[in-house]
Amino acid sequence: MKKVKFNVQGMTCSSCQAHVENAVKKLEGTESVNVNLLSNNMMVEYDEKVLDNKKIINAVVDAGYGANISEENNKKKDKPKKDNTKEIIKSMKKRLIISICFLIPLMYIAMYHMFYDWFGIPIPEIVNNLFHGTENAIIFSFTQFILLLPIVYVNRNYFIVGFKQLFKGTPNMDSLIALGSTAATVYGIFAIYMIGYGLGHNQIEIVQRYSMDIYFESAGTILTLITVRKIFRNKI
Repeated sequence: MKKVKFNVQGMTCSSCQAHVENAVKKLEGTESVNVNLLSNNMMVEYDEKVLDNKKIINAVVDAGYGANISEENNKKKDKPKKDNTKEIIKSMKKRLIISICFLIPLMYIAMYHMFYDWFGIPIPEIVNNLFHGTENAIIFSFTQFILLLPIVYVNRNYFIVGFKQLFKGTPNMDSLIALGSTAATVYGIFAIYMIGYGLGHNQIEIVQRYSMDIYFESAGTILTLITVRKIFRNKI
């Protein structure tokens, strides 16, 4: 029997831990699997005549996560492998910076009138002329959608992993994130169409109603805050 330690990337909850553990346990030749959520690693004992490190890593990847051999195994006969944890954290920080850069104007456009009502912050004339009133409802809503797109793109891994796990019948935290942000985005797109219909048919009450029912900023906030949580969880 051979015992090898692996680094695992992408786990966010106990459900993720169970998915990784079950994925490796199903492999022929596996003797024992111990996944540690807090330290993001996995210890696997297996029959090297039947199983190898590559098959174990592939099983973890197929489950929707990342894996590589821990450097702690370098003292043994295993071939050293590059630990890409630092690159993953660096990528997460980059995603966070991009997300914040687009979330700030998105939040302001969506809530500028609230800043005025609550804090008395004056509304710039350009903002008032471009986004205020039913006549500017399409510009108001579509601009928010445009600002959301970069946030969705840089955080697309939540959707890839989340929906993959959902379709497999083993949803995890990423699945909840993907569902919540997708629901907010889809409803916002529906609201844009309804605003366009209301303006085209001179039904101002529809325009006013759906102008207040746009949740693009909610989708952007979900994706950004989850990225913040993952970075702090890794003590960065």
